[in-house]
Amino acid sequence: MVKKLSIIALAFIAVYVAYFSLQTADFYKTIYKKGKDTPPVVKEKTEYNIALIGYGGIDDSGKAHDGPFLTDSLMVAHIDIKKNTVSLISLPRDLWVKLPTKSKEDFHSKINSLYQISLNPTNYPDVDMKKPGTPELLSTGLKIVTGLTIDNYLAIDFTGFEKAIDSLGGVDVDVQKTFDDYEYPITGKEEELCGREAEFEQVKKFMEKGFDEEEKKKLFAEKPELEKFFKDITEDPKAAFPCRYEQLHFDKGMTHMDGATALKYVRSRHSLQDGSDFGRAARQQQFVKAVKNKLISVGMVTKVFSLMNEIKKHVEMDISMDEMKKFMGEAPDAAKYRFISIHMSDQDYLKSSFSDYGGYILIPRTGEDNWKEVQTMIQNGILEIEPTPTPGPTSKVTPTAVKKK
Repeated sequence: MVKKLSIIALAFIAVYVAYFSLQTADFYKTIYKKGKDTPPVVKEKTEYNIALIGYGGIDDSGKAHDGPFLTDSLMVAHIDIKKNTVSLISLPRDLWVKLPTKSKEDFHSKINSLYQISLNPTNYPDVDMKKPGTPELLSTGLKIVTGLTIDNYLAIDFTGFEKAIDSLGGVDVDVQKTFDDYEYPITGKEEELCGREAEFEQVKKFMEKGFDEEEKKKLFAEKPELEKFFKDITEDPKAAFPCRYEQLHFDKGMTHMDGATALKYVRSRHSLQDGSDFGRAARQQQFVKAVKNKLISVGMVTKVFSLMNEIKKHVEMDISMDEMKKFMGEAPDAAKYRFISIHMSDQDYLKSSFSDYGGYILIPRTGEDNWKEVQTMIQNGILEIEPTPTPGPTSKVTPTAVKKK
């Protein structure tokens, strides 16, 4: 069953932080962003769907991460207070979702770009956004895929994630398999030329519109090494600019992780042993559980409280105070909650394909925009239907072009 929370593990941390911030109005006002007009909490309501969003964001120095508002990690937490369960549904970032448009023309986008699109509505004038500048568009996309109506969202950036994990004194994680990742991007070195300034100066003009094709052919004929360098820039950036990346190594077994190490663990997706967004999704869900175990241990409250003023710039949510109080009323029973992991991959409910502009995407194996099977699988997972009707792995699908209608 059911690929940039791990980062989402922060759901638990951020909710915990928010609760104690009820004593500090400034903190709550900072992170709370009013979304849809939420009616008063109905006492009978026992199930909630919360979108958990992890993204690069902007660090304390004001420097933005690469693609700062692309969703690096995305989950939906289905919380059932009556059953004491939390179903964590991982969504691969390459899911190809059809968005509502004012003109009724077809428009698709990867699900990891929906949060960013909502923050730049003028660049997408035809996309029908009821509340630009909020995660409302992402909630729409999540409902299309999962069939679940999103009640609230909680978003946290990389800096907030690191600080939150450090505030807990780190987290102990049971790494399931030894793996290496030789292509983990180093923050702050995204534009480094790694000593190849002279070569880059000769080819950079060919990355812009209106370049002279004949000049390009002549240069590459005379200097084939530049042609390879030019190709590597787009197809194999690690070969072109090796200093932008570092090697990660994790050994199997229980490992204590601070914030920086934990962020690498939950973001890594280029390992031969445990790579891809699908392997990463499993690690993220495992990390969430490790954070939950740490939160219910003794002495965590004061540590989280002490970090409130630092983390408030990096957390955003639309969970009201009334809803927060209801969630925190469950805190004493946190140890009783069971986690249900729900995820999907190109080995079961999805298949690989390409968009009309050549980008890699994931669509339902039953056909583009046909999410019914995925939604049924998610519902079965939440209801813990046994045996869960999970099909055996499919043969590897050869990507085929997918054209927008």
